[in-house]
Amino acid sequence: MHGDKLWKSSCLLIDYLNKHPPEHTGRVLDVGCGWGISGIWCAKNFGSQVTSVDADSKVFPYLEATAELNDVNTVHQVSRFEKLKKRQLSQFDMLIAADICFWDELVDPVTKLVNRAVKAGVKHIIIADPGRPTFTEMAERCVRKHYAEIIDYEVRKPIKADGYLMVLENA
Repeated sequence: MHGDKLWKSSCLLIDYLNKHPPEHTGRVLDVGCGWGISGIWCAKNFGSQVTSVDADSKVFPYLEATAELNDVNTVHQVSRFEKLKKRQLSQFDMLIAADICFWDELVDPVTKLVNRAVKAGVKHIIIADPGRPTFTEMAERCVRKHYAEIIDYEVRKPIKADGYLMVLENA
């Protein structure tokens, strides 16, 4: 799909997690993980057990190389958002994602994923994006239904990035 590069929204997500560490980080689901840097960061800095999920199996060699360089491991799963069911989601404390709502046809699946995660008891849900209209539509649905917060966010170092975070506290 599109897991062949570093997406800058991952930098937003990592910086936010670094400055605002969630209370519950033991088990993390990194959805649409790509190279997996956000989940790898959680494994290294929080000691999280991370499951890295992407629809594109070709991302996992890059993820494995990055994890090895950081002396951590993650569990890999090839899956689409629709296939992640409430039962599986209930095993996680936190769901993180970056740049996963980039097409019109992804608004509903991502919104429904968040809905299932809330029902499953996932305590923290944080999704980063550069500010696409599709992300905004999804995030605003989550604001209305779950009282999520949309945060305008920027990072200047080591990589300049700006965008938004949808932060949902369900603890």
